[in-house]
Amino acid sequence: MEFKDLEIFQIVAEKGTITEAAKALSYVQSNITSRIQKLETELNTPLFNRHRRGMTLTPEGKKLLSYSEKILSLTDEMKKVVQNKEEPSGKLEIGTVETVIHLPKILSSYIKKYKNVDLSLFTGVTEKLEEEVLHHKLDGAFVTEADFHPDLVSHEVFQEELVLISDRNATTLEELNGLPVLCFSKGCGYRARLKAWYKDQNVTPQKIMEFGTLETILQSVAMGLGITFVPRSAVAHMEQSGLIQCHTLPDQYSKIKTVFIRRADTFLTSTIEKFIETIKENHGDGSRGIV
Repeated sequence: MEFKDLEIFQIVAEKGTITEAAKALSYVQSNITSRIQKLETELNTPLFNRHRRGMTLTPEGKKLLSYSEKILSLTDEMKKVVQNKEEPSGKLEIGTVETVIHLPKILSSYIKKYKNVDLSLFTGVTEKLEEEVLHHKLDGAFVTEADFHPDLVSHEVFQEELVLISDRNATTLEELNGLPVLCFSKGCGYRARLKAWYKDQNVTPQKIMEFGTLETILQSVAMGLGITFVPRSAVAHMEQSGLIQCHTLPDQYSKIKTVFIRRADTFLTSTIEKFIETIKENHGDGSRGIV
C-alpha cells in the first residue's frame, strides 16, 4: 500500500466521483480507477458503493478513511519535524469565521515578517471549521469559543460584543418581533447565541433565512429584509452612517470570545508557532487548553 493510494482514496471519498477526483488531482480517470481497485484488492474489501450519481463509502471505506487521515497527517508531520527550521516556511492553511475584523492586521503582520510561508485562508462557520481542524484539513482556525473536542487546544484572540441589528427605522426590540432572522448556516456561534436568547424569551422566530456571506446579510438588513446578530465591530461603520440600528442584549448572550484552535497532538512547527505568536502580539497573550 502506497501513501499516494491513500491520498487518491481520500480525494475520491471527498469528491464523490472519479471524474471530480481526476480533475482535482490532474490525473486521467483510468489512473484513479485502477488505484482504487488496487487498494480494494490489497484490502480484500470494497471501499465504495458505485451508483449513477457517483460513489459513496462502504462501512469498511469509512473505517479506512479515518485511518488514512491519521496516517497521512502523521506522514506530513514527520516531514515537518525533520525539515523544521527556525525560519517558518511551507504551506499554512487557516480557517476563519467571516466576522474576525482584526484578522487582516494579524495576517499582514505575519506575512510581512515570514515571506517564505504560503498562507491560504478558508471561511466557514464554527462547527465546520472545528471539524476540518480535527480531521487535519486545516492547520488551525479562528472561531467562536465553544465546548470544543478534547483533541483541540484554543488560544484566546479577543472578546467582542454581539448586537442585534435592524434597519434604521426600528428603535426598540419590540418592533423586531416577527421579522425574519438573517444568518449563516447551522453551526454558526452567533446564530446559536441568538437562538438561546429567543428560547429564553419563549419566542420562536417565524422565519430564518440563511446567507453565504456577511456582506449580503448586512446589506439585506439595511434594506429592511430582517434582523441579524453580529459583532458590533463588524457594523460600527454602518451604525455611524445611520444605515442600521443596533439593539443590545444581556451579557450572557452578547459577550463572546473569538479563539484560534488547533489540534493539541500535532507537532508545533515554527510556521504555526510563529503564527500563534503573531496572534498574541496583536491581541493579547491569553491561551488555554480545552479539556
